[in-house]
Amino acid sequence: MPIQLLYTRSHHLSSAAIRLATWGDFSHVAQIDGPKVIESVFRDGVREDSLDNAIARASRWAIVEYRHRNPTAMIAAARSQIGKPYDKTGALGLGLHRDWQEDDAWWCSELIPWAAEQAGEAWFMPQVMHRITPQHLWMRHGRIVASR
Repeated sequence: MPIQLLYTRSHHLSSAAIRLATWGDFSHVAQIDGPKVIESVFRDGVREDSLDNAIARASRWAIVEYRHRNPTAMIAAARSQIGKPYDKTGALGLGLHRDWQEDDAWWCSELIPWAAEQAGEAWFMPQVMHRITPQHLWMRHGRIVASR
């Protein structure tokens, strides 16, 4: 069964900086759960928002399907982190090539492979789990189902 991820970028300077630093087309990624997304954003941390709102905020977006043995468990794992803070020190460490990741905080592309692993399918080796960017997730073999 597939799991869907929403990749986005915006006109904000921070989006451009992330894309430049990661050599990617997108600066943010969220896990789709029907009409909702589960995401981690700088101001709010891990939250749920509507898919429509997430797409409306984007200057460019793509929805990609990936295979996962248990997408329901992956969504439940991500949902269990709602309310946790954004991992600001981990994101800074990523930019400085330091492992400053916090165990109880998340940036967007760190939450998704963690949820996949919690649901029984590791997408990346454990030693790189705290260095995953939207570009790393984008490079996984998936199928684009919608984009603009």
